[in-house]
Amino acid sequence: MKLHTLKPAEGATKTRKRIGRGQGSGRGGTSTKGHKGQQSRSGAKYRPWFEGGQMPLYRRVPKYGFKNFNRVEYKAVNLDTIQELLEKYPTEELTHQYLKDHGIISSTKSLVKVLGRGEIKVKADIKLNKFSQSAKAAIEAAGGTATEV
Repeated sequence: MKLHTLKPAEGATKTRKRIGRGQGSGRGGTSTKGHKGQQSRSGAKYRPWFEGGQMPLYRRVPKYGFKNFNRVEYKAVNLDTIQELLEKYPTEELTHQYLKDHGIISSTKSLVKVLGRGEIKVKADIKLNKFSQSAKAAIEAAGGTATEV
């Protein structure tokens, strides 16, 4: 082994060119950034959606309609879903907590409306926020009660 044969271990050094380290680096002076302008300055960066000063897409696209901030949003649960749940996990009383425990809603604070798709054969007392007329009729026909909480 001689001094002129020594090499660093594989992966111990980086092979990328070091920018901004003087004239001897081969990229001195402007450090590959060109002359003047925003991108030549320190700390220069563009936002990802910046389009070089032209009118950006989010301002070119027309806006229309409106969002009603008084809107009350309900999670819809159909009778066939309730029937399946009651067959798998029988209970006398179906509440928000029951639906949360079985993964139908994510929070007990969610507003739930029961809709009339499908049919229900099991007698159950259902205590939720809203019921469609057909759902209420089907629940009562099965011998249960539909109570708005």
